[in-house]
Amino acid sequence: MHIAIAGNIGAGKTTLTQLLAKNFRWKPQFESVDENPYLDDFYNDMEKWAFNLQIYFLGSRFNQIKEIRESGENIIQDRTIHEDAHIFASNLHDMGLLMTRDYENYLTVFDLMNSFVQAPDLLIYLRASIPTLVKQIQLRGREYESSISIEYLSRLNDKYEEWVKTYDEGKLLIIDVDNLDFVNNPEDLSFIYDKVDAEINGLF
Repeated sequence: MHIAIAGNIGAGKTTLTQLLAKNFRWKPQFESVDENPYLDDFYNDMEKWAFNLQIYFLGSRFNQIKEIRESGENIIQDRTIHEDAHIFASNLHDMGLLMTRDYENYLTVFDLMNSFVQAPDLLIYLRASIPTLVKQIQLRGREYESSISIEYLSRLNDKYEEWVKTYDEGKLLIIDVDNLDFVNNPEDLSFIYDKVDAEINGLF
C-alpha cells in the first residue's frame, strides 16, 4: 500500500508522515531536503537554479516511487512526484523563473516518468492558510527558507487548490490543519488517525 502526503511548504507533511508511520506501522519515505545540493542556491537565486532544482526533485521522487512499488511494503511518502510538476515547476514557469524551453523539456521528462508509475492508493492533502505556513516555517528555522516570500507561498497555495480540485488518480483525503495541532494535542492527532483509518479500510 502506498500512502502519500501532499501540501505546501510548512504544512506539516514530514511531521505527520512520522506520526502516521509510527501509528500504522508503515515505512516512511521522506523528501531529500538535507541532501539536496540545490536548495540553498535556489532560494538565493531562483531564476538561475530553478531548472536544476526541479530536475533533481523529479529524479529523486521517481526513484522513491520505484523503490516503493518494488518493496511490497506499506509505505507513506512525504510529498509526491505530481506536486513537483503541477505545483512547483508550473509556478516557477508562471513567475518567469523557469524558461518556457526548460519547462517544456521538464514536462517531457515528467510525462515519461509518470507513464511508468502508479498514483498513491491514498493521497492526504494538508490544507493550510498562509499565516499557518509562515508560523511553521519560522518555528523550524531552516536558514534557506528564511527568504521565502508571502507571494511565493500564496502562489503555491493557489496551485495546490487548483490541482486538488481536479485530482482523480486515486483516493483523496483533505485535512484542514489551520485549526488542528496534531503535534501537541492528542485529540487532534486521534481525529486524523480516525480519518486515515476510515479511508484505508475502504481501499480494499
